[in-house]
Amino acid sequence: MSWFTPPIAMGRIAWLRTVLYLFVILDMHAFVRDTLDKGQHPGLYQPLLLARLLDLPKPSVANTTTLYVVLIVACLIGATNRFPRIAGWIVAPAFTWWVLIGMSDGKVDHDHLALVIALWVLPTVGRASYGDQTKSEAAGWVVRCIQICVIATYFLSAIAKLRSAGWALTWPGSAILTWAIVRRPHPVGEWLLNYPWILHVMQWVGIIGEFCSPVILWLKGRWQLFGALFFLGFHAANTAILLIHFLPTVVCWLAFAPLERIVPWYRARRADRADRSGRDARKAEDQAEQGRQAEQQAGA
Repeated sequence: MSWFTPPIAMGRIAWLRTVLYLFVILDMHAFVRDTLDKGQHPGLYQPLLLARLLDLPKPSVANTTTLYVVLIVACLIGATNRFPRIAGWIVAPAFTWWVLIGMSDGKVDHDHLALVIALWVLPTVGRASYGDQTKSEAAGWVVRCIQICVIATYFLSAIAKLRSAGWALTWPGSAILTWAIVRRPHPVGEWLLNYPWILHVMQWVGIIGEFCSPVILWLKGRWQLFGALFFLGFHAANTAILLIHFLPTVVCWLAFAPLERIVPWYRARRADRADRSGRDARKAEDQAEQGRQAEQQAGA
């Protein structure tokens, strides 16, 4: 239980709320942006399993437009860290429905796993401020849930690769990256087509990293930072080669970052600058006083 509920400063929750709620607005306009279009063409709607289990209504112009407005307003309120429970409990189901509609065309983007779960667990904690250093096990549980879902995105991806190959380790030795580059041509990827051995190495590194990703949950300090940088580099390479970004997962990596240290660090820096400015001012006054005394002695 202590691993699932580590005491973490409430300040991290405040930062996560602001970043994730604002990111939801970006996501609605840049990534899962066709929900409104599906409301205009409900005949093309094929509900996903969760939508069928919940018996959600078909998208229409009325309910998708209402969903859009509600999400924008609730996200803006939630990003201010005011009314966190009310705003949070509105955003979580609303965005889940938004995603279910947007991904009802047969392609479910697994990069949204951590983001959706984060929206559901954030409202379980009350008010928080950016500089709040109060340790809370409830905050720790929220952060741990997000961290687990971030890592699950990679580990379950590796499992899917095995399953699609008939539970054989043939994916990393295949030409999957070559096929992906041909399908999504990009200058960096097209250059790598001349060096197929590099693509095979990248495939092996990728799947080994995905299988080993759960280790990051037990790493601490600098070692956990190295693990996070590995996967951020992994996404940077995917973006450079295939223009696949995975930003909804990348932004959730902030759950691993000690965001609660930002405000104390800034305050310490500001206090240090103020002290140095005060010392410089006093030094200037002392020098000016010494100059006046020297002039008076010279005149005498």
